[in-house]
Amino acid sequence: MNQEPVSQIPILYEDNHLLGIVKPVNIPTQADVSGDPDLLTLLKEDIKVRYGKPGNVYLGLVHRLDRPVGGAMIFAKTSKAASRLSEAVRSRSFRKGYAAVVHGRLPAPRGTLRNMLLKDPKTNTVSVVKSGTPGAKEAVLDYEVLGTNGSFSLVRIKLHTGRSHQIRVQMNHAGCPLYGDQKYGSRVNKPGQQIALWSVTVGFPHPVTKEEVVLASLPPEEHPWNLWSETVLNGLHAED
Repeated sequence: MNQEPVSQIPILYEDNHLLGIVKPVNIPTQADVSGDPDLLTLLKEDIKVRYGKPGNVYLGLVHRLDRPVGGAMIFAKTSKAASRLSEAVRSRSFRKGYAAVVHGRLPAPRGTLRNMLLKDPKTNTVSVVKSGTPGAKEAVLDYEVLGTNGSFSLVRIKLHTGRSHQIRVQMNHAGCPLYGDQKYGSRVNKPGQQIALWSVTVGFPHPVTKEEVVLASLPPEEHPWNLWSETVLNGLHAED
């Protein structure tokens, strides 16, 4: 079911159990210290208005996207759906596919990046550390280079783990910081550039029917995404 909510956030999928949307860039997924309007609150208000619901609206946060990142996201409209989707995340039957434009060339057309990451909550930054470092967690992703243009590469990414800032940190560690990433790629990016990272697919078994659900969203038709043809960009939706 596709419809336009009151908040003008595009809906990709909706039923009694789930709400799938396209997250706008530069909006926090949930309330944070900035006090800026957040996605979770906006969607709850939207449901309340569209369905005339009295009182509080339940909407469960299943996964997150960094504030500057846009694309496909799924929310749970019931606690049972939230619990089952959270279990899908833990069992890795919840699939997340991303697109990124990076500086430079990766070492191979496709491959796997495996690193130990450590988050510093004081600075909200993540770094690659040696195995055995206290508090470090393993981060694993698969990547495939779909095309190159000048000094940029278009990369399709499949996450196996969901670590904070994972794609941004691992790509930077591989020598290919993301276009526009001010936090991990400031040496090659200019202030004000929008990070080129997009959630293109979210796939999971429906928490009630068990049927496979796949949400898909392509990046906006603007620089640097438009360095590649529509045909190439459509390849971002492919699932292995």
